[in-house]
Amino acid sequence: MFKVFRTEEFERLMHKILTKEQQERVVKIEEEISEKGFTGNRLGLNFLREKRISERRVYFLVYDDLKAVLMVSISDKKTQQETIDKIKEYLPEFKKLMNELIKST
Repeated sequence: MFKVFRTEEFERLMHKILTKEQQERVVKIEEEISEKGFTGNRLGLNFLREKRISERRVYFLVYDDLKAVLMVSISDKKTQQETIDKIKEYLPEFKKLMNELIKST
């Protein structure tokens, strides 16, 4: 069982660009991730994953050692590579945030 967390950026994007139905799908995806951890499409790194919701992509990082997942971003197909590159750039910061979130629970 994995604990699922969201970044502030993910929350902001979710409410800004996703419909209510797509937001409900995110919750279902988080439930699936909580059960399986490593689900969705692998994006170059085993722990960097994506799931599609219609024309959108939801990105998350799986920290197997912590049994935790961090929902990090949402994009469309057009900005997919730019979003993936930005996530990779901020991997150390995401790891630090995840460690802080784990300690606070």
